[in-house]
Amino acid sequence: MSEQTTPEVPAQQKNDPAGAPRTESHDPAVPAAYSSFMRTGWGDRELDLPPHAVAPWAARRRERLAAAFPGERLVLPAGTYKVRSNDTDYRFRPDTAHTYFSGNQTSDAVLVIEADGSAVLYARPRSSRETDEFFRDRQYGELWAGRRPSLHEISSSLGIEVRHVDRLQDDLTSLAPPKTRVHRGISAAVDRLLPGDAGLDDDLARVASEMRLVKDEWEVGELQAACDATTLGFEDSVREWDNVLRYGERWIEGTFFRRARAMGNDIGYDSIVAGGKHATTLHWIENSGAITPGELVLLDMGVEGHNLYTADVTRTLPVDGTWTPRQRELYDVVLAAQRAGIDAVRPGAPFTAAHEAAMSVLAHALDDMGLLPVPAEQALDPDNKVYARWTLHGTSHMLGMDVHDCGRAAPEAYAKGTLAEGMVLTVEPGLYFQEDDLLVPEELRGVGIRIEDDVLVTADGARNLSDGLPRSADDIEAWMAARVPLRG
Repeated sequence: MSEQTTPEVPAQQKNDPAGAPRTESHDPAVPAAYSSFMRTGWGDRELDLPPHAVAPWAARRRERLAAAFPGERLVLPAGTYKVRSNDTDYRFRPDTAHTYFSGNQTSDAVLVIEADGSAVLYARPRSSRETDEFFRDRQYGELWAGRRPSLHEISSSLGIEVRHVDRLQDDLTSLAPPKTRVHRGISAAVDRLLPGDAGLDDDLARVASEMRLVKDEWEVGELQAACDATTLGFEDSVREWDNVLRYGERWIEGTFFRRARAMGNDIGYDSIVAGGKHATTLHWIENSGAITPGELVLLDMGVEGHNLYTADVTRTLPVDGTWTPRQRELYDVVLAAQRAGIDAVRPGAPFTAAHEAAMSVLAHALDDMGLLPVPAEQALDPDNKVYARWTLHGTSHMLGMDVHDCGRAAPEAYAKGTLAEGMVLTVEPGLYFQEDDLLVPEELRGVGIRIEDDVLVTADGARNLSDGLPRSADDIEAWMAARVPLRG
């Protein structure tokens, strides 16, 4: 599952450090008369946008972040575009921490929290009609890339002071506080502008991650909406099963992407559509294979909502709509492991509780199948773990604005920490029998099964945010039968 990063230098700076419009060699010439004429005769308007729903939540988050570093300046960039090929960029997706603390999703912006706790968002606004940018610049020009919001519009929506990003350097260098911390690796330009202390900066990244461990009420609503849209994307895919059988994995990938773009911002990560033996590759994102009757297909997909919160859900389906006895037997083992994992999720439990509960079920099942070289309890010893040959990965990770959320949190707060009400994590055990594994019966080789749901830690246990999709073998058969097109 990939995360967008920023290039070494923004594309416009690569073309012209002086800030001329970003153009390409094949663009027509622009005579002075044309340029002058294009700058005249345009109407203009400023919109008073209603407050964004995230604005009060983001303000409180900034207060908490400032309180963690009193008397210090904190700098969190959004990042800029990333080149996909030659002169085409990937669709922009802002850095998670920047958007978490500001609500802003425009490119090239920088959030600055000052030593006194006040905050300013430096943003790149809509193109000025006093330059050629609005009709010539391929990256920022309104007639090329669409209308960017004005400074006033961003401010009225997000409830924060907004200044032009051109003021950033002067404002940051004219009066510096005793300490400045930068969320690094997001903007090469900001990293160059503010050489820093790796220890200070790493601590900012850590705290920014740890603050996201417990979701507020608004975030839980966003995650639920992402899960609900994801459910619809899975349903879309099954309703087009005739085309799935004809075109294979790519058809499901494209069908789900359509739902993600219709109801959200994007997919939260590259969809995993793994038919047959491809399901034994954990992050199979090539999605170029066939969907073959008689086999299973593993679908690991999630919608990223408009405010960047993503679902992460996996279902394994029988291509024929019904399980063979052996497929059902294996599926029920993984389902039992997942149920044990979800039952272990509660406040005060170790983060690893779901993993340990699920692995105990799987290890004993593998022992019952005669696959383990030692008894299950010995295999479960942390110094042994031979069962992991067929389980491969951890059962859980945090979920939020990143599919693998809170990745810079300290181990003591996350992987070695305890669960708290408001945390959201996945529970996703699996069994994977590689096609060339000579230690398993031939009938198992090339079979992969994973079941994954998004689980909210509640005051008295857990709530499955993605339970709109069936999980039991019988329910999956009924669900597919009600949606797969009838074949003549």
